Parts: sequence; C-alpha cells; structure tokens
Amino acid sequence: MTEKIIRGKTLRIIRGDITERDCDAIVNPANNHLRHLGGVAGALVKKGGYVIQEESDKIGYVETGQAVITSAGKLRAKHIIHAVGPRWGEGNEREKLKSALIRSLDLASDYGLKSISIPAISSGIFGVPKDLVAEVLVTTAKNYFQEKETSLELIEFCLFDEETYEIFKSKL
Repeated sequence: MTEKIIRGKTLRIIRGDITERDCDAIVNPANNHLRHLGGVAGALVKKGGYVIQEESDKIGYVETGQAVITSAGKLRAKHIIHAVGPRWGEGNEREKLKSALIRSLDLASDYGLKSISIPAISSGIFGVPKDLVAEVLVTTAKNYFQEKETSLELIEFCLFDEETYEIFKSKL
C-alpha cells in the first residue's frame, strides 16, 4: 500500500480484491448495457447478489464516460458506482476514461460518501493499456482533490494483480 495526502485527503494505491473492500462505494468498470457477466462486474454480482443486476437492469443503457449508482447488495460497501470506460481503439480514450472517473467521484460526493475504491477501469477486456489507465486515473484523482470541494476523504485504487499495482504505484 502507498498513500499520498492531498489537502488533508488520502489518495491510496493498494493491491487486493475490490469485492472485499469496506468503503462507502466501489466502482464497477461496467459496459454500456450494465450486463455484469464477467470480470469485476461478474464478481460483484456473485458476491453481492443478483439485486445488483436487477437494479442495473432498471437503469438500462449508460453512455461511455458516464456513471450511475446502485446498492451493493450483500457486499461490505454501501454502493456500487458503475463507470463505463472506453474500449481501446474507439477513439478519445483518455478523455472518456477521465470523464468516467470524474462522473464517479462527483456521484459519490453528491451522495455525501467519504470513501471510494476504484479498479483499473478499461484495462481488462476493454484493452486500454494499463500504463495509460494508471496515468489518467491517478492524475485525475490527484487533480480532483486539489481542485474540487468534495465529501470524499479517501480515493483508493484497488488493483488485483502485482503488475497493475506497481504501474499505479509508479504514477502516484
């Protein structure tokens, strides 16, 4: 684990299983149709219960670069924020990824949440290079704490594998 304090708030990079995080919200790197079939999304539904998929089905379609919120079912977290990041090769990936994170952080703040745990959005089956994902997400989170008034006291990046963890750590 590594941390940086920015204006009295904590930006943290950890290695772990995001489904086990005890925080106000965890971010699901979602697809546009909020179908939680595999990867992080599938694990969230498997551990948190099908209610997460049911709530997502009521929302329906979400544009790339946007985010929506549901309950977290039986997970330790209170909420799941479903952030739709870009697919590699669709164009404007950097800005879409930045937007997905900012929308997630804004949503958490709108709900008065204090802590959020975020995976490496778009770096899995969406194919965005991990180095680019880490650079965009860590820089955006730093800037968010520096520039915005927010209820958030902790922004955490929770990475499942050692390689991704080390890449994110190097960007902090």
